[in-house]
Amino acid sequence: MSTPTIASASTVSADQPDQLSIDTLRLLAVDAVQKANSGHPGAPLGCAPMAYLLFHKLMKHNPANSKWADRDRFVLSNGHASALLYSSLFLSGYKLTMDDLKSFRQWESKTPGHPERGEADGVEVTTGPLGQGFGMAVGMAMAEKHLAAVYNRPGFEVVDHHTYVIAGDGDMMEGVSHEAAALAGTLGLGKLIVLYDDNLISLDGPTSLSYTDKYLERFSSYHWHVQQVDDGNDLMAIDTAIEKAKAETGKPSFIAVRTIIGYGSPKAGTSKVHGEALGEEDVARTKKFFGFPEDKSFYVPDEALANWRKSVDRGTAAESDWNKLFADYQAKYPDLAAEFTRTQSGKLKDGWEKAIPSFPAGKPMATRNAGGTVMNAIGGPLPELFGGAADLTASTKTIFKPGASFHEDAAGRNVFFGVREFGMCAAVNGMAAHGGLIPFGSTFFCFSDYCKPALRLAALMKVHSLFVFTHDSIGLGEDGPTHQPVEHLMALRALPDMTDFRPADANETAAAWRLAIERKGPSFFALSRQDLPVIDPATHDVYAGVSKGAYILEDAADPQVVLMATGSEVAPIIEAAKLLAGDGIRARVVSFPSWKIFEEQPAAYKASVLPAGVPKLAVEAGSTLGWWKYVGLDGDVIGVDRFGASAPGPVVMQHLGFTAENVAAHAKKLLK
Repeated sequence: MSTPTIASASTVSADQPDQLSIDTLRLLAVDAVQKANSGHPGAPLGCAPMAYLLFHKLMKHNPANSKWADRDRFVLSNGHASALLYSSLFLSGYKLTMDDLKSFRQWESKTPGHPERGEADGVEVTTGPLGQGFGMAVGMAMAEKHLAAVYNRPGFEVVDHHTYVIAGDGDMMEGVSHEAAALAGTLGLGKLIVLYDDNLISLDGPTSLSYTDKYLERFSSYHWHVQQVDDGNDLMAIDTAIEKAKAETGKPSFIAVRTIIGYGSPKAGTSKVHGEALGEEDVARTKKFFGFPEDKSFYVPDEALANWRKSVDRGTAAESDWNKLFADYQAKYPDLAAEFTRTQSGKLKDGWEKAIPSFPAGKPMATRNAGGTVMNAIGGPLPELFGGAADLTASTKTIFKPGASFHEDAAGRNVFFGVREFGMCAAVNGMAAHGGLIPFGSTFFCFSDYCKPALRLAALMKVHSLFVFTHDSIGLGEDGPTHQPVEHLMALRALPDMTDFRPADANETAAAWRLAIERKGPSFFALSRQDLPVIDPATHDVYAGVSKGAYILEDAADPQVVLMATGSEVAPIIEAAKLLAGDGIRARVVSFPSWKIFEEQPAAYKASVLPAGVPKLAVEAGSTLGWWKYVGLDGDVIGVDRFGASAPGPVVMQHLGFTAENVAAHAKKLLK
């Protein structure tokens, strides 16, 4: 492809509504960055024609209702170009003001440095960590395809929308984009369209320093429909390419658009325009290039605003047409329409929790097995539950039986993500952000490292993403330290707004699933490979206990020591309490399945479970870091501050101190 020549000011006609509107978008973004003296003006200057075409002409969206269920989704994967998105939303008529643009990157503004879901109206997902927007867009397209297969009927395509992405070279370099692109091609996500801002420049300089991929061949090998546009200012060429992409319904589409970073500025085509304000002199020169007043900031010509705001009338009409279609659909298919409305609103089906099984005491069960049983049980009343594993369904037990594969039947609920942990979790976040589904992904707990950035964005967005991690400790045994998580619980507990669940048995697992569904935010489960004793549901209200985060499982009058544990370590502390009782020592046993939920409880409740002045011993087969806030200076922690070992699980647990005898011995030391 040849590099287009930068046009001179005389070649840019401000008389044409399209060109005037595009240049208005460009310069609003430039002014926002300049006022903040921080940001990325280069991509907005180069990508404005693409954004204009999408928001003004091609996308089905309603600025007056950013939550319309059948809107097209837009993801700015190169989130550093956020000024482009905010300016597009403002000009289109979303609930964003000029003052919001002027407060770009400032404290408590609706326009933070990178797009954040829940801040500016119209922002679908949080982006900035490169590649994740691409991955989430794949999840959005998966959600659209599944929901369309479930709810559409001939003549009633109530789910029929596209997912559009603008992505940059950084997105293409990040490994998650490779994972997500390969998955999207395999799944045939024909309503996913990615526009690649191919400007040949990265932050450090020319992309040739580090990125020489044959990207068209790459995406073609992933079973994508690929095109290229030689000039990013050629609206007709971009429009034609997008229309061709929409016509290709069996494959996702990748359109490489050759742009000039910082187009129209003195620093155009260089890395110097990527990540810093232009400076007042260069801003003035850029405005002169486009024929705009050099002394006016945040200038929006009336003609440009009127042209942009046509999006409101178009969007209102499009939604009105859809509402009429849905009313007819509702009359003909009332049950389907009611289910669609319920799931889109996020409301749970009345009485769904009655499907949750209770597990009798007496027969040990691995919590991964219990989790699979619970998931299948609640899958009936909650058809919105949708997901799978990273090539580990047989091990994580996260598969609906019977159930079709999504790849073979779009109405199927079992997703085979392949060995793509990061891509899987990014897609789960995209599905959750899309709406209408409660998505989950699963793998071994140790491999949560591979998807940690996606877990972080799930927490930041507060979306209803569920992550099922099994083989949760050194207790998994022979696979050894490469597969035995040690620091992972503490790392994920440190995430704000992420709920942790490490249940002690099958019934705590059932309670954890119920709470994860009810809380409607991101949660993760850490579940055992090995069988664990089952707490007797006839003598313990396990759900009530887990809903407090930590609770008294066994007690003694006026306890002398508190033993607390999570997961598989609860069983040995129960046995340790019996050993201590034989020696005349009164011990309280506390099961601690969720730190986050416990921290949400009133101080009085926390004090009632962990009374001041009583020595405390925490037991967990993971890093001790963090437990000290609960045990205090006069307490102790039995944990794993080293890597594990390859041997049968019980042998590893014994050698590293997770026995009732060792727990009792440590407790006695606290009482001396």
